[in-house]
Amino acid sequence: MSVQSEVIRQRLRSEVLIGDGAMGTLLYSRGIPLDANFEHLNLVQPEQVRQVHAEYIAAGALLIETNTFGANAVRLGAIGLGHKVAAINRAGARLAREAAGDAVLVAGAIGPLGRTRADAAQLDADQRRSAFVEQVAALVEGGVDLLMLETFAELGELDLALSVAVASGVPVIAQFALLEGGRTRDGFAAEEVARRLTLGGASMLGVNCGAGPRELLAVLRRLAGATELPLSAFPNSGFPEYVDGRSIYLATPDYFAARAGEMVAAGATLIGGCCGTGPEHIQALATALRDAQPAPRRPLVTATVSVAAPVEFPPAGAGQWLKQHAVPVTVELDPPRGLDCIGVIAAAHQLVAAGVSAISLAENPLARVRMGNIALASRLRAETGAEVIVHVTGRDRNLIGLHSELLGAHLLGLRNILAVTGDPVSVSGEAGATGVFDLNSIGLLELLAAANAGRTLYGHELGAPAQFFAGAAFNPNGSSLVGQLHKLQKKIAAGARFVQTQPVYDQAILDRLVAATTDLGIPVLLGILPLVSERNAEFLHNEVPGIVLPESVRSRMRGTSGAAGVKEGMAIAREVIDAAHGRVAGFYLMPPFGRVELALELLAYIRQVSQEKG
Repeated sequence: MSVQSEVIRQRLRSEVLIGDGAMGTLLYSRGIPLDANFEHLNLVQPEQVRQVHAEYIAAGALLIETNTFGANAVRLGAIGLGHKVAAINRAGARLAREAAGDAVLVAGAIGPLGRTRADAAQLDADQRRSAFVEQVAALVEGGVDLLMLETFAELGELDLALSVAVASGVPVIAQFALLEGGRTRDGFAAEEVARRLTLGGASMLGVNCGAGPRELLAVLRRLAGATELPLSAFPNSGFPEYVDGRSIYLATPDYFAARAGEMVAAGATLIGGCCGTGPEHIQALATALRDAQPAPRRPLVTATVSVAAPVEFPPAGAGQWLKQHAVPVTVELDPPRGLDCIGVIAAAHQLVAAGVSAISLAENPLARVRMGNIALASRLRAETGAEVIVHVTGRDRNLIGLHSELLGAHLLGLRNILAVTGDPVSVSGEAGATGVFDLNSIGLLELLAAANAGRTLYGHELGAPAQFFAGAAFNPNGSSLVGQLHKLQKKIAAGARFVQTQPVYDQAILDRLVAATTDLGIPVLLGILPLVSERNAEFLHNEVPGIVLPESVRSRMRGTSGAAGVKEGMAIAREVIDAAHGRVAGFYLMPPFGRVELALELLAYIRQVSQEKG
């Protein structure tokens, strides 16, 4: 441990230090557009960044943060700047150091790897660690005094970042953003976070962002009873109001500073500002805390704190439709494009009478507008008695909307959810629409698992555990199954308890799928989508994501249309069923163009084969 590092740690314990405020708020107010990458300004407009640092120091900040919050390989790589990670971080450290001189501490700012959970979900642990290692190394090389990890909503990711940062040898401040209900997104209470960060080697821990000073103060008081480490607090300037396309934070500098005295009394020795704060807030802080001294700390509360208790997966009684027949068969129906759902209800009646295990109800397939499938699923269930699997995508709703819709689905008695990322909006031609993707399919499964544990992803208690039975999609049609299988294993770990695959037409792909999924421990329902013509086959092969037709099948469909096309397509489907029977748990039928009679014919065929071979 260097002498300088120990001096800094001592200052964090023995002084009340004023931090800086928001970087992005000021840059935006000075004409930098929201779609610009603020961290890249370290290279292309350094004077803008240097000026912000100077203004915070002039306002009274004794610790400033580098303009590097999102300067990691994941965020920068997404916009083609991944090769500049080291340069952007070194420049950020240099600009802050030049403004700070020797009198002001420089903290290297490090945020989560992605803007949303989905951004980093495809990375394995080694890739995530490497991203943090690259950023930490560049900041330390650039001359920062310490590192500040901030706005981490998940303790798992913060643990990883902390282990990398501590290994650098410089002091580390670890800040997290608690969500509604006083828990992290992955379900840990503030006290457990404090315990883990203390054991992980943080020099200081605290909270930032989230909400305004009042809510952050309540969390500080809990932290003070759970750790002896010095505490930091960087609240937002209250809740924002959306005005003319931008977020306006309403808390005045005087109000903001008035709460700071209470934060010091609660144990904070480093106080600054997050979203919505500027030099005027920091100046008010410096004035209010000019003679402040660290408050005496209460004795630690010795209590066992842990994440919410595990729940049974699947919940008792869930997924009974998989056991009603020797070979379960689900059939996909598409909601109508308009207001008339009579045809879908009639099709559901026919399928129930024929012995379908469950109806799989798609959500805006190919990203094209259709009737809401949750409302339709409730109607189908009420009128036909069918088990319904509701597809839910991460494409069409943000994180708040997903919570609300799924809680509403639960209220309506819907339990079977197929969690899918969703086709990209670009395939639909629905002009003006954008994909949301706050969560991908894995994030959706984690949301369902959290609900089954009785809480939201924000940690808010639901009052009782939900009873969702979650499923996942699987595409076996790529050139290699390694990536897709790895993703499927993640889905199972996140809570998937059955699988429906993309349609398969190739014997070799079927063999590979069976070999790869035999030991997964959950039922795999093989996708069967009958072809009806050459044009249909070529469209699926060339334009629909996730569907691949072998040349032998395309050759058989060439020149076919009408009754001849249907006959050949159904023959191919029966051949796949014959080859798969007894090797997969069941089948997932997708009748093309709403032609439920084709699904009924294949359903009858599966039942016949099952009886003959049973």
